[in-house]
Amino acid sequence: MGIVNVTPDSFFDGGEHRETGDAVTHALRLRDEGADILDLGAESSRPGARPLTSDEELRRLLPVLCRLRTAASGVCLSADTYHASTADAVLRCGVSIINDISGCAYDPALLDVLAQYRPGYVLMHRQGRPATMQQAPAYDDVRRDVLDFFDRTLNSLVRAGLPEDRIVLDPGIGFGKTLEHNLALLAHAEDWLGFGRPVLVGLSMKSLFGDLLGLPVSRRGAATQTATALLWEKGVFWHRVHDVAAARQGLWLAAALRTGGTLHA
Repeated sequence: MGIVNVTPDSFFDGGEHRETGDAVTHALRLRDEGADILDLGAESSRPGARPLTSDEELRRLLPVLCRLRTAASGVCLSADTYHASTADAVLRCGVSIINDISGCAYDPALLDVLAQYRPGYVLMHRQGRPATMQQAPAYDDVRRDVLDFFDRTLNSLVRAGLPEDRIVLDPGIGFGKTLEHNLALLAHAEDWLGFGRPVLVGLSMKSLFGDLLGLPVSRRGAATQTATALLWEKGVFWHRVHDVAAARQGLWLAAALRTGGTLHA
């Protein structure tokens, strides 16, 4: 899943692709590097980020989406949004997946949209909202909290009419979690795989690597690539990344070393 940030303030590449033409060019480059999914996001979810209205979000998203429907017609498109009205609009315009950081908690009407369209849906755990989520996050047991959240919310989604086979789980690394919380989750991917659903992890360039390894954002590529390959070994097969080519190289290498075969990226 290649990240296409149509934002001025995302932590890694904020502002680089905020113009429609730049965002489309970047998305097509990710496609050519091997992205299976292009994930379009117009609102930054970095710690401290300002929330957008749905109207603001759509003003950024729709021009890019309309261009990509023609230019990248064979690629699956995802929208990173928690707004019901945004989800409704982009699903009508050809998006296949809603990638929601809120688990339908920020805008409960999103649940009705999901039940109506039955798209792919990324269900992510988080604590709090981006503006305040990293202000002293705390859990009695972070692994248990994430498990309980997935169990509870999966049941709610299915009861509302979204088929379970449309849902992917995301533990929400960095969303209301300290370094210790993140590492506890990543060490036990079997927790989420036990639900029988695919798992998506978004580690790309995150502060985890700064906290653990002292790396600035610009030097977190190799750590991202290594962590992606290690998680693949644990059974995590969906990865949301900024550098698709590097992630694919790491994944092909991990696969070749496991099978002993001669694979080519």
